[in-house]
Amino acid sequence: MKKWLLPLFFTVVLVLSACGDKKDDKEAESKTDEETNKELELVYVEWDTEVASTNVIATVLEDMGYKVTVTPLDNAIMWESIASGETDAMVAGWLPTMHGPKMDTYKDDVMDLGPNLEGTKVGLVVPAYMDVDSIADLKDEAGKTITGIEPGANMMMLTEALSDQYPNLKDWTVMPSSSGAMTAALTQAYNNKEDIVVTGWSPHWKFTKYDLKYLDDPENVYGGDEAIHTITRLQLDKDQPEAFKVLDNFYWTPEDIGEVMLDIADGMDAKEAARKWVDDNEDKVKEWTK
Repeated sequence: MKKWLLPLFFTVVLVLSACGDKKDDKEAESKTDEETNKELELVYVEWDTEVASTNVIATVLEDMGYKVTVTPLDNAIMWESIASGETDAMVAGWLPTMHGPKMDTYKDDVMDLGPNLEGTKVGLVVPAYMDVDSIADLKDEAGKTITGIEPGANMMMLTEALSDQYPNLKDWTVMPSSSGAMTAALTQAYNNKEDIVVTGWSPHWKFTKYDLKYLDDPENVYGGDEAIHTITRLQLDKDQPEAFKVLDNFYWTPEDIGEVMLDIADGMDAKEAARKWVDDNEDKVKEWTK
């Protein structure tokens, strides 16, 4: 009896051990899948509006347990990365004008969740002390130079083609730089009461800090009011429904984003400014996460 009971005992032990190993493997695999499903990559262009909005929505998602990677990209690469599925989402789509060409190119490869902020505007901006009110009235102000942002941005392409609609600008120069360099040049000129013409958009902290005005655009080159849209890769609603729902619910006002942008402009770290706004606006955040 002992001769066959002992081998049987060891066999049962081995079988139970193997079952336990499989169970542990399944649990580990399930845990790994769950952790992976809590990872998200948000992309944005380094405009003040997008720095603010991306860090705010990233903070909200991190509070929900997500590991969020925030990556600044050139505008064209941002759209391409989402369309290809390499990244997950952005809250930085200026439509219908500024990013209209990119939406036309990728409309079948991305999901447009609609506006997260409305009432935006783009165009040429000057200090209010300048005695000019329309693009058509520009003559020799600011050394016949328009200070722009990153080359390749649709705003720059529209600005570089302004002379097609405004013959008075045929001998003007559009100088590319970056959004940061543009605002630095604006600040310096404004403090010295000098002429300057820049490519501008709102909401932006510069309108809170300085007395500025848009130049009228009678030819409507820059279009009317814009809205900033949330754009995701295809299947994100299936892969990460909880995060997708938050992105879909995300909506705030120019006053909201203005608070974050002004804190950043005054020297606060972008993540810290986002944390401050989220903590101060719990009711609004609950609307996004419900």
